[in-house]
Amino acid sequence: MTSRSRGWVIGRVAGAPVLVTPSWFLGAAVLTVVFAPAVARSAPLMTTTGVILVAFAFVLLLFASVFLHEVAHALVARARGHRVTELALTLWGGHTSYTGAGARPLDGALVAVVGPLTNLALAAAFWVAFQLQPAATVPSMLLFAGAFSNAFVGFFNLLPGLPLDGGQILESIVWSATGSRSRGTLAAGWAGRVLAVGVVAVALLWPALEGRPPSWVTVMWAALVGAFLWSGAGDTIKGAQARERVAGLSARGLAVPAVVVPVSTTVAGVSDAAARHAGAVVAVVGPAGEPVGWVDPSAVASVPAGQAATTPVEAVVVPFPPGSAVPADLVGDDLLDRLARGSSGARVVPVLDAGVLTGVLDVARVAAALRR
Repeated sequence: MTSRSRGWVIGRVAGAPVLVTPSWFLGAAVLTVVFAPAVARSAPLMTTTGVILVAFAFVLLLFASVFLHEVAHALVARARGHRVTELALTLWGGHTSYTGAGARPLDGALVAVVGPLTNLALAAAFWVAFQLQPAATVPSMLLFAGAFSNAFVGFFNLLPGLPLDGGQILESIVWSATGSRSRGTLAAGWAGRVLAVGVVAVALLWPALEGRPPSWVTVMWAALVGAFLWSGAGDTIKGAQARERVAGLSARGLAVPAVVVPVSTTVAGVSDAAARHAGAVVAVVGPAGEPVGWVDPSAVASVPAGQAATTPVEAVVVPFPPGSAVPADLVGDDLLDRLARGSSGARVVPVLDAGVLTGVLDVARVAAALRR
C-alpha cells in the first residue's frame, strides 16, 4: 500500500489527491521574505504592505507554475497506463507519485520531460504577455518574474542528474541502452551528485572569475540547492543498490532443503528421516504429493519415546497456508510479491520445483537477506 504525504487535500487531478504539505507554508514565507527586497527596489514608492503582497503574489505565481508542472507529470503518467497516487506541493516545489514508475524506460522519460517543457511553455507565454505591457507596472513586473522563474525551473530541471527530471531522462536512456534500470539509476544518481557540487562551485568561483567577491546570499541558496540535490541523488543511489539486492534474491537459493515424508508417517518415522538428512527440514505431503506442512522439531521432541511409533505426523505438523507454495525459479520482485500475497503471515512456505516439493522458504531468512 502506498503511503501518502502529510497535508491538506485541496482537489484531485488524474484521479489522485492534490496535497499542500505543511512545509509548503514555510517555503512560501521564506520566499516572500527573500523576494521582498527585489520588489522594493523595483517599486521604491510602494508601501511595505504592498511590497509584501506583491512578493507573496509572485510566490503564489511560482507555486502555480510548479503545480502545472506536476499536473503535466500526472496526466502523462495516467495516459501511459499508470495509476497516479498523489500530487504534493512541498518546501522544494512539489512531486508526483504514481505506481509502476519503473515499468518501462520510455514511460519514465516521457513523464519526466513533460514537466520542464510545461515550464518552458509557461515562460514563453509570460514573456509574450510582458512584451505587450505598455508600461512598467506591478502586473508587468509579475509577468517578467513569471517568465524568468519558469524559464529557470524548466532549464534547471532538465539538467541530467537525479533527483531532477533530467536525471530521470538520463536514467531511462542508460536503462534502455543497457537493459538494467539499476545501472541507469546509478549513472543518473552520480550525475546528480556532480551537479550538487557544481552548483556550489559555480556560486563560489563565478564571481572570482569576474574579479568580485561571492555573494553570501547566493552561496547560501547554492548550498541549500546543492544539499537537496546531493541528498536526493544519494537516496536514488541507495534505491538502485537495494534493487540490485532484491534482484539477487531467488527462491531456490534461499530455500532450505526438505526431506519429504507422506502424511501417513509416524513421529518415529519423522525422527528417522531427520537423522538421515542432517540440516534438512522435514516436510509432509498428501497422497497426491501436495504440500501439507512442515514438522516442528520442538513438537517432535515433546512426544514421549514410547509413543513416537504410534503418534501420527499430523500431531507435530505446522500446516502450510493454502496457496502459499513458491516456485523455485521465482526471483527478485516477483518472489517478494508472491510472498507478500500468498504467505498469509506464515513463517515457512513450501518451495516447488516442477511441481515437486524440494525445500521450504523461511520468510525471516528472506528479510535477513534483504537487510544484508
